[in-house]
Amino acid sequence: MIKTIRSILFACAALLAAGALPAAAGNVILTIEGDIAGGAPVDMTLEDIEALGAATIVTKTPWHENAVTFEGVPLSALLEKAGATGTILSVLALNNYRSEMPVSDISEHGVILAYKQDGAYMPVSDKGPLFIVYPFDADPALKDEVYYARSAWQVRSITVED
Repeated sequence: MIKTIRSILFACAALLAAGALPAAAGNVILTIEGDIAGGAPVDMTLEDIEALGAATIVTKTPWHENAVTFEGVPLSALLEKAGATGTILSVLALNNYRSEMPVSDISEHGVILAYKQDGAYMPVSDKGPLFIVYPFDADPALKDEVYYARSAWQVRSITVED
């Protein structure tokens, strides 16, 4: 019995490490810090993020063969919840990739922080659990390396800066 339980736990741990499972309920998957209300970092679970409302973007990306339906929180709602006052977002991914984007992109283009791709939660092994998505098909100007570089995946933290 104990050997079976250990085998199951080992298999689950291996799947999590490989990014084959979404983040467990209640785990912090995003930290927002910097120029925000109260000044203290805000840790958020997937449930916290989903509670802010959802938006959908259907678009082709350089990383997918066909158009993909992304569902996630509008970044505007996320920043409003945190009381963000800065003009630049510094985004850090799980693999330490860092990108910067102007806050103006959010209202200008309707950028979302996606947690679902084609109806399924995104595992770490496929750009999850969080992915900054622009509506690339909505404006030809977005089909540019500048915006592709801002589209960080495996997002772990967002620092709001002036």
